[in-house]
Amino acid sequence: MAALGWLHPRRRFATARSVLAGEASAEAARKSSQELEEFGERAEEAPPKEAEAPEFPVAGDEKAAAFFDLDNTVMQGAALFHFGRGLYKRKFFQRRELARFAWQQTWFRLAGIEDPEHMQDARDSALSIVKGHRVAELMSIGEEIYDEYMAERIWPGTRALAQAHLDAGQKVWLVTAAPVETATIIARRLGLTGALGTVAESVNGVYTGKLVGEPLHGPAKAEAVRALAAAEGLDLARCAAYSDSHNDIPMLSLVGHPYAINPDTKLRKHARAREWRLRDYRTGRKAAKVGIPAAAGVGAVAGGTAAAIALHRRRH
Repeated sequence: MAALGWLHPRRRFATARSVLAGEASAEAARKSSQELEEFGERAEEAPPKEAEAPEFPVAGDEKAAAFFDLDNTVMQGAALFHFGRGLYKRKFFQRRELARFAWQQTWFRLAGIEDPEHMQDARDSALSIVKGHRVAELMSIGEEIYDEYMAERIWPGTRALAQAHLDAGQKVWLVTAAPVETATIIARRLGLTGALGTVAESVNGVYTGKLVGEPLHGPAKAEAVRALAAAEGLDLARCAAYSDSHNDIPMLSLVGHPYAINPDTKLRKHARAREWRLRDYRTGRKAAKVGIPAAAGVGAVAGGTAAAIALHRRRH
């Protein structure tokens, strides 16, 4: 029954493992944030400004912060799939695994929503791939992968929202099921405060192939935000959260300023019923209606599909 519960995370409440994952992610996020402050790096390019200034945030409110989901909110597609593509290029795994990654990414682009079974499969694959490798090695590779596959997929509109919070003197955190190391790289490149992400167990700087708790998904994200807010002395009623997925309703419901960004159908309906703010940076009426990330381009979708089909044919 536990496995079935994992396949439907939106139907379950926070469990002890969710709390453990959330607290572990919050601890890792605070540590990485301190390291980023010492390092002093900010994004090289100034993010574009929106024509319409957001009603929120309130400048100078030190009790407020912003929490941004990553996949399809800040970045087109799923970070974990892009990371897998980069690892394949470096011969971390074989063509069969790449075909699975390609198909999952194509599904994500076409549906515009997270499929729990696909996400679990991708995480299991990633854990088995990095097992035995050093954390420092994967961090270095992650920097390269960001430049190769992720930098050009950042939504300018969402980045502008994050910058508005930074300009108001508030901290901005990514909150994602992606590995915390990958999320931290993206946060640093965008000039954000830090990241809450899935924590993979490591011993003496080497990955064991296991997780601390569970993936930071659904209720676990809410627990991570709650733990971080308590540690940072934040007032959640004055904080903001941004996401595209109905799976993040627990996190969005925690804060006083929830935003639905490029929302899937269920989140759009939920947000409208509760009068949450909506932002959609995809182009075209069809994208707004059914949740397809049109800004990614039809060619990208077709290319991903063709790659998956071609690799499947080669296997057989």
